[in-house]
Amino acid sequence: MIISELSRYLRDRERAALKDLSNRFDADPEALRGMLGTLERKGRVRKLPASTPCGGGCTSCDPASVEIYEWVG
Repeated sequence: MIISELSRYLRDRERAALKDLSNRFDADPEALRGMLGTLERKGRVRKLPASTPCGGGCTSCDPASVEIYEWVG
């Protein structure tokens, strides 16, 4: 996977949880954090606060344990 695929995915969906990104790209979360950090420094992505709900509608995850990234553009 390359960073442009990750960018495209987030741009199309507007926000995604790290766990979802890891599953979608079959990639280690630490590797994704590195790419997301690069996008964050470029002003393309921002990491949302830990208490932000993912928007999936279920209540099975502790919101404090979910990392959500949002496309800024």
